[in-house]
Amino acid sequence: MQQTSAQTLETKEPEEVFDQTIREFLQTAASSSPTPGGGSIAALSAALGASMGSMVANITSGPKYEHVREQMTEIVKLMQSAISESESFLKKDMESFDGYMAALGLPKATDEEKQVRSTALQKAAVQAASVPLHLMKRSYEIISALSEITEQANKNVISDLGIALIMLDAAVQSAWITVEINLGSIKDTSVRSSFQTTGAELSSRSAELKLEVLQKIKEKLV
Repeated sequence: MQQTSAQTLETKEPEEVFDQTIREFLQTAASSSPTPGGGSIAALSAALGASMGSMVANITSGPKYEHVREQMTEIVKLMQSAISESESFLKKDMESFDGYMAALGLPKATDEEKQVRSTALQKAAVQAASVPLHLMKRSYEIISALSEITEQANKNVISDLGIALIMLDAAVQSAWITVEINLGSIKDTSVRSSFQTTGAELSSRSAELKLEVLQKIKEKLV
């Protein structure tokens, strides 16, 4: 989630994050305050992975690859959509943290105020876990799509396909940590159990698929 302050939120909108230069973003991330948190970094990793996947599909073109032209065109479209979605996830992650902090700041002097605050905190906690969980789901879907072009991809960029998978799996695993951090704040046991089961399964499947495809890629590099 985005570690931020009210003053920063007033002067810098989340939409501007992807408009920063790489240097500016790294300097912000490395500073003591305010910096993007795990969910935001996970979304950025997913966008980087998707961009590499798009590059691989774009380079797999020409007469030699005419038989997979439509497939690669669809991959490019999917990757470009994933990049946009990653920016959306990043924004939502920032907003969810802002919402949780706002709930924490609600008054709690009376029983009624305590109830209102507790309800708001639970809603914010669920949102804070659901955003990175959805990022995990989408990143795994992108990994699955890229895994299907391992045999067809231009061998000159097959290593870049591996990098794409690594970045996307990094997004899955990073987002999973963010989900786990927020699970402890969710009192609804059914929701917590559902998030736990889904997240653990996605984390495991993503890691296994990444290793499987990387092995195929390494065999092509020999």
